[in-house]
Amino acid sequence: MADFHQNGIITTLHNLTRRPTEEMDAELLAFSEQRPMGLILPSLYSELEGDALPHIVEELTEVPYLSEIVIGLDRANEEQYRKALSFFSKLPQHHRVLWNDGPELRALDAELLRMGLAPTQPGKGRNVWYCIGYSLASQKAQSIALHDCDIVTYTRDLLARLIYPVANPRFNYLFCKGYYARVADGKLNGRVSRLLVTPLLHSLKKIFGELNYLQYMDTFRYSLAGEFSFRTDVLNDIRIPSDWGLEIGVLSEMYRNNSTNRLCQVDIADVYDHKHQDLSANSDAGGLSKMSIDISKALFRKLATQGITFNTETFRSIKATYYRNALDLIESFQADAIMNGLSLDIHNEEKAVELFAKNIMKAGESFLESPMEAPFIPSWNRVISAMPDVLERLKAAVESDNEKFS
Repeated sequence: MADFHQNGIITTLHNLTRRPTEEMDAELLAFSEQRPMGLILPSLYSELEGDALPHIVEELTEVPYLSEIVIGLDRANEEQYRKALSFFSKLPQHHRVLWNDGPELRALDAELLRMGLAPTQPGKGRNVWYCIGYSLASQKAQSIALHDCDIVTYTRDLLARLIYPVANPRFNYLFCKGYYARVADGKLNGRVSRLLVTPLLHSLKKIFGELNYLQYMDTFRYSLAGEFSFRTDVLNDIRIPSDWGLEIGVLSEMYRNNSTNRLCQVDIADVYDHKHQDLSANSDAGGLSKMSIDISKALFRKLATQGITFNTETFRSIKATYYRNALDLIESFQADAIMNGLSLDIHNEEKAVELFAKNIMKAGESFLESPMEAPFIPSWNRVISAMPDVLERLKAAVESDNEKFS
């Protein structure tokens, strides 16, 4: 059972009493009359053939309070899109599948790209961005949750707890971040969060001082969780990164645009497990290696907007400070694991830290080489300003695909 401690500059909502899911569902159903709710599911086609997503869909069929489910489908041909429509057809809620690789959405994407307004690379960020656009166009929800499609331990109370803070009309929260312990199969997981983000934030605070932004980021118990919920009020103006810095970028945008008393985090699961990425120590093109570079760059970019000046010597100091902090934290994680009867491979932990230390330098070098890089997808406010009918066209494209192929 979680503690009730509040630390940092946003509210933490704990799981103190294990409320029955049915009780929360009934309360959320009542809220939905005043504040309709939706869900965004960014998905790869391959996840339809795995074990996690079929179970997630079964759980969602029992959710009574959602007005809409928006599924973003990546890496699917026409035959696979048809299968996806059939796969999701059991959902009783109003739902739409965005065929991101289909001709309708590709044509709109190409037009936006020519105007410099479209995502420049594929991935989760692009998928989420188009799903947000469709949700804004459909106007069926005022509070929207987003979670991954590879959660093998999924139960519908995760969604209930995730969306509750932005759905309850008595609360003033505009954004909520989910958190949980990454423990599965007798092991302590979550290496990037434990071994990169936490010690890197501690190192940045040691070097640059207790900046409000760093205090804010360090308040989140699991900053890399892929589970958020929003009031739709915040979605028009958010700029989403298109790389592995998505989660860090979203938190940074919430900090930029809103007062911290409108933001919170919530304990959404006792047990959470999903698809694990390889370390990919020999390649920066994928796995945890690419993830660590993208995340580091996202933090450096945000600090630069706060007036922090970087040079090669700065990044060397960050790397050295990080390396010492990360090694010290491994001892803490080892003690925690032992006390809870979990396993922790010290050798692999230190290998990860060594890789992340190198990648902090690579991220720094990339930052210095491309200071004018625009890493964010434009906000929907900007896109609408340039193409006033874009949301109507996006909605029409999605509806056309769903009608034509279903």
